[in-house]
Amino acid sequence: MICVSKTKGVLINMAEQKSSYTHEEVLTCGRGEMFGPGNAQLPLPPMLMFDRITDISETGGEKGKGYIRADFKIHKDLWFFPCHFEGDPVMPGCLGLDALWQLTGFYLGWLGEPGKGRAISTGEVKFTGMVTPETKLVEYEIDFKRVMRGRLVLGIANGQVKADGETVFTAQDLRVALFQ
Repeated sequence: MICVSKTKGVLINMAEQKSSYTHEEVLTCGRGEMFGPGNAQLPLPPMLMFDRITDISETGGEKGKGYIRADFKIHKDLWFFPCHFEGDPVMPGCLGLDALWQLTGFYLGWLGEPGKGRAISTGEVKFTGMVTPETKLVEYEIDFKRVMRGRLVLGIANGQVKADGETVFTAQDLRVALFQ
């Protein structure tokens, strides 16, 4: 179902606001079909770093400003394991960070905000573990601190990445903006 949202006098098409999204639904966002042309869009595989969104809400989370949760099934033949590092395969931390940025941008589009998403920055990133080929499931948890709506839309959030239930890194002050 497609509905129309009016933000700052601009009409945009957006998907029905659901609380979770399957892999196929996430791929529609990667093809630019979910939020309409010129609006938030996810990368397609292999750069899409999660399989599904398990929960998303405009309320709740650590600061009460909303949250998004997603997961990624790990299998040993993923493209990054053979090249990072040969003989000692781990998922690059930058790919986990990119997943957090991807999800932050998705959240802004899900709110009905117009514009193309771009990662802006992050504050402190702390690694405490690794994602290896033996890992079964990576979970992403993002709690929003603030969504600013002005000349650009800016989401500020804290995130964590878990491997089989254990936190392997955290990122503070993730910033993603939507540009018209």
